[in-house]
Amino acid sequence: MYADRKEIMSQIGVIGLGVMGSSIARNMLSHGFSVSGYNRSFSKTQALIGRNIPGFSGYETLAEFAASLESPKKVFLMVPAGSAVDQTIDELIPLLAPGDIIMDGGNSFFRDTNRRSERLRALGLRYFGVGVSGGEEGALKGPSIMPSGDRESYPLIAEILETISAKKDGEPCCAYIGPEGSGHYVKMVHNAIEYADMQLLAEVYLVLKYVNRLKNAEIADILEDWNKGEVSSYLVEITAHILREKDPDTGNDLIDMIRDVAGNKGTGRWTSIEALEQECNASLLTAAYQARITSGSTLLRTALRGIVKENAAAPVPMQTVHAAYALAKSIAYSQGFALYSDASRRYQWDLNLAEIASIFRAGCIIRARLLSDIMEACRGGAEHLLLAPGFRAQAENNSGSLRELLIAGLHAGLALPVFSSAAAYLNQLSAECLGANIIQGQRDFFGAHTYERIDREGAEHHLWSAAEH
Repeated sequence: MYADRKEIMSQIGVIGLGVMGSSIARNMLSHGFSVSGYNRSFSKTQALIGRNIPGFSGYETLAEFAASLESPKKVFLMVPAGSAVDQTIDELIPLLAPGDIIMDGGNSFFRDTNRRSERLRALGLRYFGVGVSGGEEGALKGPSIMPSGDRESYPLIAEILETISAKKDGEPCCAYIGPEGSGHYVKMVHNAIEYADMQLLAEVYLVLKYVNRLKNAEIADILEDWNKGEVSSYLVEITAHILREKDPDTGNDLIDMIRDVAGNKGTGRWTSIEALEQECNASLLTAAYQARITSGSTLLRTALRGIVKENAAAPVPMQTVHAAYALAKSIAYSQGFALYSDASRRYQWDLNLAEIASIFRAGCIIRARLLSDIMEACRGGAEHLLLAPGFRAQAENNSGSLRELLIAGLHAGLALPVFSSAAAYLNQLSAECLGANIIQGQRDFFGAHTYERIDREGAEHHLWSAAEH
């Protein structure tokens, strides 16, 4: 059963017509592309057929779906990451011919995308890992899109992806990222930056509510004012809206009715693990993920509640809170872009960091005014964002505010894991001594791992006198 368009071949097919897949399909249709749709549960396909959108054909079987596509067939997967992607690919392979294209628009792990790319390449099929950011609204109205795969094949899908993407200054927020799974890698780290900024705004909320004793609406006023300046972003904007929303059942502020537990879908964990694999310090990104894990430790939180005594703290000046947030936000983005830089070299992806910053400026969850500064820094050849003049000056000027906010928050007994990580990271980078000499001495003492001296070259091992006893 399908829409009555048998004589017309569709330009692209979408598999997975849940909230995101349906929104992507409708986005494509709104831009004049003809779209075939398939969902394992036909009821979702029927729901989209029921909208009577010109250009859409829905199919009950995968074979009918594949037969409806013009050659080379272009299939866009919007199914849950993991085994569902592999299962769908297995079912598609017999229905496709060499040269046909599969695009995975879900949050797949980039190493899985690498594996799938290699497998399908051997079969003559072209595979793209396509990072998509923007949530339901972005998928429908224009997301940020991060496609990766065979560069020579990208022009075959570029028109559709770039047309449906968000636009900034007339330019599409979609660009070819690199080979194999680099697009999904970029989306993975994007999500980890998102985690960090979300947690920072949660920590700002804690300070303003429990140290400065402001009401939710007053915090919303402050965030709306912030959103007119240097820290302007989508997340700042929606956080202000969230703080104003009323609960229709009780009339209370809805935020006060939401359980203090945050979920996650895995991309923050993957980034934390990958940062360790790459030996890159992504402490703010990892702290944000760990904060979500801790929020769900409800039994332990209940048992230990109140063991850290709260102390009264003087209100933190608003300019201090703003400066601390601006700096911590910059550090979070800098750690994410440091991961991109290292991965580009490590995996020989040749990532264009300025272009990545550019496509994040609209459509995606981490869109922010800050990204224009990141573009400039990347184009200027900064090895790390904190080495770019503007970011270095911000670190010098705002580090005192970061410490002031952190001291007040900790004195009041607040958990500020990402602000704490930001201060620690900055202190580590700027400190004359980190105590690493003690650690290397310990390693040499018990394991003869050697050390390097400050007064001559080369590694040396010392026969520690106490080791004889």
